Amino acid sequence: MQRRTFFRHMAAAALFMAVSVVANAQSRHYTVTAPDGVALAVQEAGNAAGPPVVFVHGLLGSHLNWEAQLASPALQRYRLITYDLRGHGLSGKPVDAAAYTDGRRWADDLAAVITATGAQNPVVVGWSLGAAVTTNYLAAYGDAQIAGAVYVGGVIELDPKQIAPHPALYRDMVSPDLKTRLDAEREFIGLCFAQAPDGVTFQRLLANAAMASFDMQAAVQSMTVEAARGLRSARKPLLLIYGAKDALVQPAPSIDRARALNPHVRSKIYAASGHAPFMEEADRFNRDLAAFVDSVVTR
Repeated sequence: MQRRTFFRHMAAAALFMAVSVVANAQSRHYTVTAPDGVALAVQEAGNAAGPPVVFVHGLLGSHLNWEAQLASPALQRYRLITYDLRGHGLSGKPVDAAAYTDGRRWADDLAAVITATGAQNPVVVGWSLGAAVTTNYLAAYGDAQIAGAVYVGGVIELDPKQIAPHPALYRDMVSPDLKTRLDAEREFIGLCFAQAPDGVTFQRLLANAAMASFDMQAAVQSMTVEAARGLRSARKPLLLIYGAKDALVQPAPSIDRARALNPHVRSKIYAASGHAPFMEEADRFNRDLAAFVDSVVTR
């Protein structure tokens, strides 16, 4: 009897290990080198043979921002590609200010990831600063190599009419005093949400922020964003999603500006969300993203 119990436990353990190996096999981590030599940390999950989706996180984030998408059953049929922006997460952190103020550098990073991964006509999903990166990509490369783009809480331009005013916060985020800077980063993360995440998630996001380059934070506020050229030239579908309670980016002025540049832009407002609807209303966002991807990959 004891031997049968032992073998049952061994079989269960073997099954667990096999499942773990399969799960780990679906997650890949590697490095892509940008044209200016910055090493970009890239990650993949989901179905390697599925339609590709490239996620571009926002300021002070990393690929960890997209955990609700990477774990979503509704999105597992897609090839889910994330990467850490320059100056963030596990990617390289150059000290030269031009590495961050020149919007073309960020566009080149996204292009390098798309090329190196071999992603064919991906949907690009850009959150906050990641939307500005996507716009700079459109300005530099056009949209021939992508199927469409989704902007989430997207920065259209670094314009006071579109960005909620927090002058003291952005000043303190580049303070030489470490305590002041860390307190400002904590405030910034808090402002991302109308519905606060659980404590563990918030602490992880705060650690994300603390990993970000000080040189990047000091320079990125002057990053060039080629909105007029990028959005005007886009012919592929563009979907803008904003939270009605966004405390960092003004939804209505941002949507109005995007539509002035490209009247074909579509938009959705999530009434219960702040700046991070893909986390705050993750199930709805994942359904909307899946519907968008399906609509553009069948064209």
